[in-house]
Amino acid sequence: MKKVLVYYPFALAEQANSGSKLRPHEMYRAFCEWGDKEGIEVIFISGTSAEREKQFRQFVSTGKLDDVWFCYMENQTIPLWLTDPGHKPQKPFIDRTVLRYLKKRNVPVGVFYRDVYWKFDELYPLKGWKKKIMQTIYRWEERFYEKYCDVIFLPSVEMGKYVAIDRPMTDLPPGGKRRNIRREKRNEAVARGLYVGGINNEDYGLFLLLDALQIVNQTEQLVHLTIVCRKNEYEALPDAQKERIRYLDVDVKHISGAELDRLYEQMDFAFIPRLRSEYNDFSVPVKLVEYLSNELPIVATNCLAQKRFIEEDGYGVICEDHPQSMAEAIRIMIDRKEQYRQRIAETFMNKHSWVARVEKVKRTLTGEEK
Repeated sequence: MKKVLVYYPFALAEQANSGSKLRPHEMYRAFCEWGDKEGIEVIFISGTSAEREKQFRQFVSTGKLDDVWFCYMENQTIPLWLTDPGHKPQKPFIDRTVLRYLKKRNVPVGVFYRDVYWKFDELYPLKGWKKKIMQTIYRWEERFYEKYCDVIFLPSVEMGKYVAIDRPMTDLPPGGKRRNIRREKRNEAVARGLYVGGINNEDYGLFLLLDALQIVNQTEQLVHLTIVCRKNEYEALPDAQKERIRYLDVDVKHISGAELDRLYEQMDFAFIPRLRSEYNDFSVPVKLVEYLSNELPIVATNCLAQKRFIEEDGYGVICEDHPQSMAEAIRIMIDRKEQYRQRIAETFMNKHSWVARVEKVKRTLTGEEK
């Protein structure tokens, strides 16, 4: 039986309440599903550095790591040496020990390199000497992966130019989850659009969306918008913005889980109205695949990575980040939403499930995909 190693130099989050915390869980589950289907043993190492060392020593002593086919690992948004509680490494050399062991045995290793926000002054919160020290450690991490890894997986190919690792790179965006969709059948003339996400930063584009909505509904109501956001973010909005939301007859909800799943089934399409920026051009919002997992076509701005993802497979309408362009995109979506939905139902899970991501890892690391 072939064996693959999934190596996470951190402990899995118990409360996976964000994309960066959820992804490692989903990839490991997908590896297990794929391994069961293909008859491949999946070996898993994660935890604190002390726990990883203990697991590694045990697997080596029992021969479990003999003849590993390939290894998939992920990093976090902090350097791998600082992932222990309090950012104090208990066993600072264990990751090097594991990767040296694999390199000596010619085991191909691929790492998912999550983010480069630390390279953007407007996004990285640390200042002064702390910032300089941390950025130095991040650069050490880049060199570490260059030395020990064969392939760098990224959220998008567009992120590659910001990653200083001289290794082949390929994209491995978030995956979709199969859902049993029970869509409500309606005969209403008014379409239903949905925005799920943050509203406390202009970059998220909520007020661009509201401007476009006002244009579309100027003479008659063609679309009704529902916003799902955090309660504290909504309450923190200035009164004038809340009043505008009420004036435009927008529903505001603070829900998640099963309630949000039911809401998805009532909607016709969804929005990703982020403003264009250098960072937004290469980041891939988790909501993109969440909408598509729920068979919702998307109206999105032309941030490069999300634009390519949506246009490549015909999953929605792309617009520029100004109200007139978005209004026109909404009108197109109202007319064509069923053909976009059909396209999603036919291709999305086959091409973009988490198991499809695992299969790409396998093809890439075993040389099947050049």
